[in-house]
Amino acid sequence: MNASTKQFLLRIAQALRALAAVSVVGLTLGLALPGCAPGIHFRSGDTAGGDEAAPPTELITESLIASERRTHREVANQELDRLLVPNPPPYRIGGGDILSIVVWDHPELAGGLSASANTDPATAGASANAVPQGFVVDHQGRIQFPLIGMLTVEGLTEEQARTVLSTKLAKYLATPNVTLRVQAYRSKRVYIDGEVKSPGLQAINDIPMTLVEALNRAGGLLPSADQSRIALERGHKRYLVNLRELVQKGVNPGLVMLAPGDVVRVHSRDESKVFVSGEVITPKALMMHDGRLTLNEALGESGGISPLSGDARQVYVVRKTVDRTRVFQLDARVAGSLAMAEAFELQPKDIVYVAATPLANWNRQLSLLIPGALTSAVTATNRQ
Repeated sequence: MNASTKQFLLRIAQALRALAAVSVVGLTLGLALPGCAPGIHFRSGDTAGGDEAAPPTELITESLIASERRTHREVANQELDRLLVPNPPPYRIGGGDILSIVVWDHPELAGGLSASANTDPATAGASANAVPQGFVVDHQGRIQFPLIGMLTVEGLTEEQARTVLSTKLAKYLATPNVTLRVQAYRSKRVYIDGEVKSPGLQAINDIPMTLVEALNRAGGLLPSADQSRIALERGHKRYLVNLRELVQKGVNPGLVMLAPGDVVRVHSRDESKVFVSGEVITPKALMMHDGRLTLNEALGESGGISPLSGDARQVYVVRKTVDRTRVFQLDARVAGSLAMAEAFELQPKDIVYVAATPLANWNRQLSLLIPGALTSAVTATNRQ
C-alpha cells in the first residue's frame, strides 16, 4: 500500500469519526424532540417563558369540533338577523330622482323641468333628449311645483308624496286628481364587483334590491365565483354571506336586503384555497368546494400520508386569524381519528402540514452529511 492510499484512507476515517459525532448529537435531539420537524416548531400547551414564535397546539377532538361549529353558527346567525328583511318597505324618494306628476284636467300644471336644466350636467347626460322630462328632486329633497312652490318630498313614498301634493293643491283646485310616480331612480345605488358578468353600479328602484336581485341585474355569477364567500360591506361593517349555507338552512337568499351605498363583492374560488404540504404523497393547493373542505378530504386529494416518511401522530392545521395564529393537531393513529378528520372543516388559506417521522429526519441528515464528508476527503487526497 503506497503513501497516497494510506493518506486517503486516513482522511476517510477522520471524516467518518466526525460524522459519527455529529450524527449522535442529531439522533439524540431527534429522539428527544420527536414532535419537531426541521425548521418547523410546535409546542403543546401555552407554557410560560416558551418560544412565542411557536404557537401552542390544540388537539382535534370531538369537543373542539363541536365548539368550532357552535362558534361559527353563532356568528352566522348574528349576521343573518341583521341582513334578512322578510317584508321590505316601499321605495322612498331621494335627492336626484325625477318625478312624473300629472294633474288631470289641468295640463298647464304638467310642465316640469328637464333633468339637464335642473341637475349637474355631468350626471344628467350629454343630450337632453336622453333624460326623461319631469320634476327633479334637488339636493335638499324638494321639487318646485306650480301654484305651490317648493315642496319637500324626500323620504316619502310615492303614495305619501301624492297625498301631500293633493292636499296642497286642494287650496287652489277643487278635488284635484293627481298621479305621481318616480320616472327615473337616481338617488340610491349599490355597487356589485367581483366574479359577475357585468360588475358596476345598480340603481335601487321600486323592486326591492335584494342580494339575489342585485346579482341577477349584474348578469349572474361566473363559473369561477365562490358562492360561499360573498362579501357585503355596509359602512364600516363587513358581512360574509354563504349562499350554500343559507339554502341548507332553509333560508331564502332573496330575503337578504341591500341598503343604499352597499358594496357587494363576489370572491373567486381561487381565493379559497387550502395548502397541503409536508409528508404527503402529492403536496398541492386545493380549492374548496363551495366553501367546504374537510381535513380528511384535503389529505385524500393529496394522496394521503406518505407511508415511508409521514408521521401519522403529527398532522397539523395552521390557521391565521385576525389576532393570532392557531395550530390544530390530529393523531391519526387514534381510533375514531378518521371520523374527526371528516368532521373538522377547513377554512380558506389554512395550511395542512404532515410532519416527518424521526427516522425519516435521521435518514435525511445522513444523506446530507455523508456525501459532503466523503467529497471533502477525496478532494484533499487528490491535492496531495
